[in-house]
Amino acid sequence: MTRTAQIPDTVALDDENDSIVIIDQTKLPGRIEMKSLKTAQEIYEAIKRLEVRGAPAIGVTAGFALYLLMKTSRAADRSDLTGELHESVRYLNSSRPTAVNLSWALNRMKACALQVMSREFADFKSLRDEVLSAMHRECLAIRDEDIAACRAIGEYGLTLIGNGSGILTHCNAGRLATVRYGTATAPMYLAQEQGMKIHVYCDETRPLLQGARLTAYELSSAGIETTLACDNMASSLMKAGRIHAVFVGCDRVAANGDAANKIGTSGVAILARHYGIPFYVCAPLTTIDPATPTGEQIVIEQRDPSEVTDLWYRERMAPDNESFSVYNPAFDVTDHTLITAIITPAGILRPPYTEAIAAVSK
Repeated sequence: MTRTAQIPDTVALDDENDSIVIIDQTKLPGRIEMKSLKTAQEIYEAIKRLEVRGAPAIGVTAGFALYLLMKTSRAADRSDLTGELHESVRYLNSSRPTAVNLSWALNRMKACALQVMSREFADFKSLRDEVLSAMHRECLAIRDEDIAACRAIGEYGLTLIGNGSGILTHCNAGRLATVRYGTATAPMYLAQEQGMKIHVYCDETRPLLQGARLTAYELSSAGIETTLACDNMASSLMKAGRIHAVFVGCDRVAANGDAANKIGTSGVAILARHYGIPFYVCAPLTTIDPATPTGEQIVIEQRDPSEVTDLWYRERMAPDNESFSVYNPAFDVTDHTLITAIITPAGILRPPYTEAIAAVSK
């Protein structure tokens, strides 16, 4: 057992108190602070502010959220409950547009509820009880599937890691982005469990520093040898021969294999191609979106300029006048031609990705 077991699950359902309990990731690495979310607005804000983040963790949170919002609903009849269901899905889905797991989980939970609502019941209480029972099972299934998927990604990814490897990762696709294990970090945890010696290099990941605050924190806490580097140091590390493979997560994979991940990922992929280093994208099947043909159709979230100009500084570190502006996209899209393989719970996908993705999306 690794020391990462000391970190609680990133997101959990507290059914007794009608709440979702998350690790508030904006407080890391200074302290582990658990936060309870009860209302739709609290859940929306937690996703928007990155208190809970990472595509899989957001999906699990969304599943719990829709169940709890229906459980605490004061709807008096079938029509009111159906209306609240649709409005909750619309509202929560608007919190972050890029991660497909959010809409996937919300739509899965909505379909579960509507399937029950399509049946006849003696009274509204019977209908409501059955809806909640079905949604409870479904949201727990989403959580359990995430844990199993991450473990499977780890097992497949482990086959691509050699003893003594230096691995570069960008942003946080670790256990803090999922319920447990992580996606891109899952092979690293399993390598450690098997006694392999690896060294992980974490990109700082500007402007929100997920690599510094989250990935470096969780890996080093687990006893994995970890080095933090600023984003613009990746080329230097690769040229020095310290990097043998790159493992990253993603928030959406298009049907052709283009992958959206935290801003800066595409630059790492270009560097890896230049230095002949394999570049792997780790993706749960829920993050693969066959309905999106290419990366061109992926909506890229634009975030608050203050994340660049003010957030980490005692005083503003940029001009403040009418001719100045900030470009702050949350993600970029890595072209499928730069991706060596996509590691999924169903196996390792290799080019041509259109065919490979179609095969696992059936």
